[in-house]
This record gives sequence, C-alpha cells and structure tokens, in this order.
Amino acid sequence: MSHNTWIHQIARVLVRPLVASPVTPNHVTTLRLVMGVAAAGAAAEGSEGWRQVGAGLFLVSMLLDRADGELARLSGRKSAFGHKYDLVSDSIANALIFIGLGIGLRDNVPGAVPMGTVAGFAVAAILWLVMRVENIAGRRAAELGGRAGFDPDDGMLVVPVLMGVGGGTPLLYAAAVGAALFAVFFFWRFHRYLGTVAPPDSPSAGSGEGLGHGHSLIDDS
Repeated sequence: MSHNTWIHQIARVLVRPLVASPVTPNHVTTLRLVMGVAAAGAAAEGSEGWRQVGAGLFLVSMLLDRADGELARLSGRKSAFGHKYDLVSDSIANALIFIGLGIGLRDNVPGAVPMGTVAGFAVAAILWLVMRVENIAGRRAAELGGRAGFDPDDGMLVVPVLMGVGGGTPLLYAAAVGAALFAVFFFWRFHRYLGTVAPPDSPSAGSGEGLGHGHSLIDDS
C-alpha cells in the first residue's frame, strides 16, 4: 500500500499534533477497531438510519486505519507487534462491516446473511494471506501498487458511501461477488507462499514486545 494516498495525507495532518503526546499508534489502532465494530453493529440493526450511522462510523474507522501508521512514521514509534495488530484490526473491522450489513438486510434481501458472511470471510482470508506473505518475505511483500493518490485498499471507501446513500443492497451483492473474486485472485497471485514455512530469520518472524521493540516494522496502514 502506498503511504502517500489522499487519505494518508489527510490522516497525516490530523495526527501531527499527537506526535509529542502520550497517544501511541497502538492506541489509534484500538480506536479504529472499536469504531469498526461499532459500525458493524449499527449496520446490523437493520434500519436505514442506523445504516447511515454505521457508514459514518466506518468512514472514521478507515481514516483511523491510516492515522495509526502516519503517527508511527512521524513519531518514530516502531513495533513488529503494532504492525500485526494493525493488520488483525483491519481484518476484523473490514470483515464485520459486511457481516453486519448482511444481518441488517436479512428481512429485505434473500440470502443477505450468507452473502455478508461470504464477503466478510473473503476479506479476512485476504488479510490472513497478507500476514503470511509478510511473515515469509518481509513487510509490504504482498502489496498491490496504487496510482493517482489511491491504492486498492481505498476501494473500501465505496462501503460507507453506498451505505450512507441507501445503497446497502447493491453493495451487499457486489461485495459478495467482488470480495470473493478478489480473494481468489489474491490467493492465485501469492499461492506459492501457502506451503512455505518462514525461516527463523525472516524479516517478520519476531513477535515484538510493544512500541519501540522488535524489528523495524511500524504500526502501518
């Protein structure tokens, strides 16, 4: 993922006042996770109003996802644990928003819960493979390049946009198909890592012990 997308630039401005504060990148990651889970819960309630609340919460969660990495880069707080914590938080938040959307649309859309579950598990599977590839080949080894100030991960912006304008149903259909297809593509592209064991001196093999320890990996997004 590029670290100079439009969203990263916005996040950079917002976190700059926190560089000298006690707030750590892991604190921001935790808030991102909480907001993501709250967004999924709001989407699962079922009414259009709560879906719009969920859209707003998820948009903030996405911004926080970039903010933790920006704070780490600006403050020099580095942690192998923090990087993995960020990836796990991404997986949980991005998977749950689709599952929550499916639950919320269960009374109006046939198969809504299975579709949301498929999309959610596809997102989680992709991020699991990202962690596996990084554990073997090093940080950012599973990146897909971006351009024009956007990268593939910014495609998740369509989620709060469509949820916010009443497009939850087409979003659910598109996510069930699109996320599954992207997962298939991603696994095809990096399939050689599926049966590979990370060497002991792998760039990401260390567990890290919090901010400032472990390998020179940052709380990244």
